[in-house]
Amino acid sequence: MSKGPQRIRGTQDIWGEEADRFQAVVATFDRVRRLYAFGRVEVPVFEATEVFARSIGETTDIVSKEMYTFPDRGGDSLTLRPEFTAGLCRAYLSEGWQQHVPLKLATHGPVFRYERPQKGRFRQFHQLDAEIIGSDSALADVELLVLADQLLRELGIGEGVRLELNTLGDAETRDAWRAALVRHFESHRADLSEDSLSRLDRNPLRILDSKDPKDRPIADAAPGIDEYLSPAAADFFAQVTAGLDAAGVAWTRNSRLVRGLDYYRHTAFEFVTDRLGAQGTVLAGGRYDGLIESLGGPATPAVGWAAGIERLAMLIDVPGRARPDAVLVPLGERAESAAVGLLAELRRAGVACDMAFKGNMKKRMAKADASGARFAVILGDDELDRGEAAVKVLGTGDQEHVKLAGLAGTLRGR
Repeated sequence: MSKGPQRIRGTQDIWGEEADRFQAVVATFDRVRRLYAFGRVEVPVFEATEVFARSIGETTDIVSKEMYTFPDRGGDSLTLRPEFTAGLCRAYLSEGWQQHVPLKLATHGPVFRYERPQKGRFRQFHQLDAEIIGSDSALADVELLVLADQLLRELGIGEGVRLELNTLGDAETRDAWRAALVRHFESHRADLSEDSLSRLDRNPLRILDSKDPKDRPIADAAPGIDEYLSPAAADFFAQVTAGLDAAGVAWTRNSRLVRGLDYYRHTAFEFVTDRLGAQGTVLAGGRYDGLIESLGGPATPAVGWAAGIERLAMLIDVPGRARPDAVLVPLGERAESAAVGLLAELRRAGVACDMAFKGNMKKRMAKADASGARFAVILGDDELDRGEAAVKVLGTGDQEHVKLAGLAGTLRGR
């Protein structure tokens, strides 16, 4: 067999059971987001590069190392989206969606990051995304967290996943905490890793989640945010936790859970599991009240989350394989010709069916058995002359003749 062109490293061809898992995650998300009145939205796969550079931050690894950026024929710099939030916020501004606030949006699709492929991580991967734009209420944070919790439960993985929650405070809190962290890390500058030294000037909060063993004792001894929480920020966090308690959503405080960029405020959260090895986070998000302002818009509160479809699909049970209700087994050219019309008629009547096209009677019946269908519908010249089909129950071997005019009703009614 000729090899031909090969799949690009870090991409996937999703088929069979893997595709069924993927679709089960998407279908569950679509069903649950409707229960919460989140409207479906579609945004472009690529944007002007500045949308991501301004929103994700020029100094982050995503922008500096991982984005797929290219000039188009007009000379404009474009980037394949590495996440959804920036594009949704751009659309909010450019499409005049401000008049509809608060906006509850849901979307899903491919995102792109140039990073080292590993288990559960690809260069083209897929995310679910849910956002509430234009609400500064703690109840918006609660709504998104309860939505995420219900999604995971309906996927059957709620028991193996825990919600870790933190507050990043308001601007006043964050500035005071950031200054204290800089003082702490500066006093240990000689012992920090090179990565953390570069973050110290640009993004000191990120040192708190460093994986380098050299940094861990210093990060663990750093001052916590609670010492610097303003009364307003403390009250906001209390409203979020009270809402989660009222909704019956279990949570764990993780005071070291951070988001490096300055536009993040208040709630930060991750749903984590130890069932995926090192890749522990299955869904994460937070409040980003400063993001739309960083894109040149008015100050606009917002909160959201994203989840990797592939990671969720790895955790769920194998969904039931899609099986036809019936497989048509035509015998002879006349029957094959009639079966094409009958197949279309049955499908239009809501009966899922397929046809065994080739081989003798034995091979065609074997195909019907292998499909998992409940019935084989056998058509030969004798049956056609009588305006009938022989309907065989594949599980039991029972067989009866049914008039073609009533065939769809018979198959649906069993």
